[in-house]
Amino acid sequence: MGVWSARVASVLGAWGAPPDGPAKVALALSIAIAAACLWRGRNKCIIHISHRMFLTLCALGAAGLSLGYVAHYLAGGPRIIDATSYYLQARALAEGHFAWPASDPSASVRGRFLLFHDGQIAGIFPPGYPLLLAAGFKLGAPMLVGPALAAALVIATYALAFEACRERPELAVPVARTAALLSVASAALRYHTADTMSHGATALWLTSALALALAGRRTSRAGLFALAGVAIGMALATRPVSAVAIGGIALFMALRTSKSAAGALLGGLVPGAALLVTSQTIATGSPLGSTQLAYYATSDGPAGCFRYGFGAGIGCLYEHGDFVRARLDGGYGVVASAGTTLRRLHLHLSDAFNAWPLGLAFAATLPRTARAFRASRWLLALVACQIAAYAPFYFDGNYPGGGARLFADVIPTEHALAAMALSGMAPAMPLVRRAGLALAAMLLGFSLHASFDHLLLRGREGGRPMFLAADLSRAGVTRGLVFVDTDHAFGLAFEPEARAPDREVVIARLRGDDHDAALRKRLGDPAAFVHHYGLDGHVTVTPLAQRAAAAAPGWSFEAEAEWPPLAQSGAWAAPAWTSHACASMHRVLEVRPTAAAGEVVIALPVPESGNWEVGGTVVRVGSPAAGEISVRQKTASASARWTVTGAAADACESLTLGAFELAAGEALVTIRAEGGPIAVDRLYLRPGDPR
Repeated sequence: MGVWSARVASVLGAWGAPPDGPAKVALALSIAIAAACLWRGRNKCIIHISHRMFLTLCALGAAGLSLGYVAHYLAGGPRIIDATSYYLQARALAEGHFAWPASDPSASVRGRFLLFHDGQIAGIFPPGYPLLLAAGFKLGAPMLVGPALAAALVIATYALAFEACRERPELAVPVARTAALLSVASAALRYHTADTMSHGATALWLTSALALALAGRRTSRAGLFALAGVAIGMALATRPVSAVAIGGIALFMALRTSKSAAGALLGGLVPGAALLVTSQTIATGSPLGSTQLAYYATSDGPAGCFRYGFGAGIGCLYEHGDFVRARLDGGYGVVASAGTTLRRLHLHLSDAFNAWPLGLAFAATLPRTARAFRASRWLLALVACQIAAYAPFYFDGNYPGGGARLFADVIPTEHALAAMALSGMAPAMPLVRRAGLALAAMLLGFSLHASFDHLLLRGREGGRPMFLAADLSRAGVTRGLVFVDTDHAFGLAFEPEARAPDREVVIARLRGDDHDAALRKRLGDPAAFVHHYGLDGHVTVTPLAQRAAAAAPGWSFEAEAEWPPLAQSGAWAAPAWTSHACASMHRVLEVRPTAAAGEVVIALPVPESGNWEVGGTVVRVGSPAAGEISVRQKTASASARWTVTGAAADACESLTLGAFELAAGEALVTIRAEGGPIAVDRLYLRPGDPR
């Protein structure tokens, strides 16, 4: 009974009294709007508002609510790792970088969701949304970009609903106004136009493209298809998979219109496609090289785990390990895809209208809407194709507040469809009242249901961004080297152009070993601090402890600090905890072969040129396995090897590779695993015999 109760509760979601201030305000507004709509008096003030005034008020309302979301639920800045990574990419673009040069040691500026290639670092996401966010950095207010997108989305939603109702002119304006009101009330859109995520921008491109294509089809104007192509191109440069559905639909509409319309549409794609190709060429070295595929090829496993499609081996075991082990034990096939899609749809019913009963009610009206408005079939096709486009991608991508984010791009299209559906309901009641009641129902849904998920988002991981500029201001730090201890904080704080700690703050990843000391030495031993973020959201900024050189001659580097590795072949590596006391900090870099043998390549910092003895510690993992470790550098005349036989009883084995003449910079260490996983705890450099 307990298991079934938990399953039912999971399906129904959280319901209850308004849990916070915004939910209580939403409840009060819902009651007031419903009462006004049901009042039998002559309440037609909204009808007499001009189109421009109505759209202005709705756009400002949406922008204001998204800005309030930033303050109340996000506590002032980006929260999830994807959002902080977009934030870093945007800052880099504002400084003129699709990719920026890595400093030595590179592990101090590499990490999660960052692609290291040919001495440069780039973010892993397509450049379309970071380019918009970069404009916010240029203006000194990146968190205002989302609210601006919210305002634009209201206008685009109005335009789409208006164009879809052109065949029934008497309904075009009231239906468009209804769709705009639904857009304002959508809590999921408030999140996606508050946090620095790409879905709000993609939704704007898709909504605008469909409205323009419908107008182009009605008027046979190739110029409108060209503008639709520009919007689709930007969707391609923002979320390529989301561009597939709208691209196919718009091209079909253009081909049915004229050859010139199709040519104009394809021509409009060029700027967005060029932006994507330029970014990929700089980041990966290949015009068609996906940054995300390149990142997961070197940061996760098994090989090809992040690919789009079906089959065995899909599902990355480090980034999404719990999900893959629970859902994809037999690979990603039709059944697994159906389960993933259904879980997304379950959440999406609440995303568009704040509560799944409302989503189900509007879904039930779709057949009637398709019969009443011929143009609505294009909107339905976009929603269906969006769902189908993401079916071959294995990971849910769902989280509280963000909902089924892979479907968030078509929420405005669904608002237009819902507004069209309302025009055919309860014909005895004026449409303005029906629109008001729908708005009241959405506010009620947020108050009693959706708000609980947004509160979960607000409280996660300490309840605030992991880095705020005010953290350093309160500590009186205005210059120097600041080490941060989370990937989120690095994404929020790092500035590619900041390289002079005597004049400004330079940000680096805290590694807790000689990576930190080597970076400080290279920068001239500036004042250095540690920004520590606690799980309770408490932040401390303290001086970095000086390295005790006399007590520890040479240099010691934790292997797990070098994740993601530089390359992987037949194996994949990930940081892992170990219970062996001999492993420093109980952390290792575990290398797992996916066949009989495989290898990964990591960097070994060389703080200064000289003759160095290279060695380290290997930790045994499970069943006996053989391994081999080698080090090389362009200036080295030879390489040395050491083999892990798997026969020793001790959990940790020390190794010595030999002495090398190494130049300052980084050497390459190849870790080969045979027959099973091995783990490397640390690597060291000790002064060798002078020559």
